[in-house]
Amino acid sequence: MIEHPIIAAIALVMIFEGLLPFIAPKVWKNMLLQLAQMEDIHLRIFGATMMVAGAITFKYIQS
Repeated sequence: MIEHPIIAAIALVMIFEGLLPFIAPKVWKNMLLQLAQMEDIHLRIFGATMMVAGAITFKYIQS
């Protein structure tokens, strides 16, 4: 059983975040270049959307 679920969640995020640079580094670099050229408001909207989706998912798996 997992003693510290928050640490497990952070570890899973690290695994998922590392997949693309490991599998396709050129694609990852191009994506970062595109992100750097985006307007701040679009990045904020994306970030807010991801946080809401994560919160809904977290709430769903807790019930």
